[in-house]
Amino acid sequence: MVNLKAPHYPVISYRPIQPSDLEVLENIHGELFPIRYESEFFRNAVNGRDIVCWGAVDRSRPHAQSNELIGFVTARVVPAKESEVEDFISFDSSKPDQTLVYILTLGVVESHRNLGIASALIHKVIKYASSIPTCSAVYLHVISYNNAAVHLYQKMSFQCVRWLHNFYLINEQHYDSYLFIYYVNGGRSPCTALELVTLLVTYVKSLINLMVAKLWKNEDKKISKWPTSKESSYLLPVVQNKRSITAEVARCEYL
Repeated sequence: MVNLKAPHYPVISYRPIQPSDLEVLENIHGELFPIRYESEFFRNAVNGRDIVCWGAVDRSRPHAQSNELIGFVTARVVPAKESEVEDFISFDSSKPDQTLVYILTLGVVESHRNLGIASALIHKVIKYASSIPTCSAVYLHVISYNNAAVHLYQKMSFQCVRWLHNFYLINEQHYDSYLFIYYVNGGRSPCTALELVTLLVTYVKSLINLMVAKLWKNEDKKISKWPTSKESSYLLPVVQNKRSITAEVARCEYL
């Protein structure tokens, strides 16, 4: 028998989040994130108190749900000199009130993922940040195991500038975080491209020298034998961990 049911083609549109979204916004956060947010956070978000946010809705859903959130992004404007990325911003003395936009949360319900909604919401934040003359960049944290978010930000030209060990504490367990930044309005790192390359080369050289020194030390102790398996297992993860920083580089984002 032929299935006469018409396929569902989402019709996604974007709008500012409003007070009537409070319950849905809070429920989606609870479903998506392992971190629990205070009720005040949601009240501030829907009322625009110190938080700016946009929502995605699917206009093809039944009428009662056509304006219900299926995705969201929340962000906040912060003074650049009070942020944790201060050392990645080149300060302009003519702009003493330099600011940044920090993405707090980003999420899309599972039924509407892989439709470009997260990318569109991030573009909303970038456009907003670009409209603020004093804003130099957009930045955010990504929990280390969220590979989908890492890939998305890399694809959108965000730069991973820092690895934060044990940044999150979730259910009594620590998780690492990566710090991403996207420059706007001519904002840039205080380091030139050449300086960044030089720092990277210097770091790699120092790592190699450290490994060689340890190998020679072990050779001196036991000339005829390789380092024990215990020592090898210690050295190997050091290389793997450093590599993973660049290959798998939030607040939590569920895309």
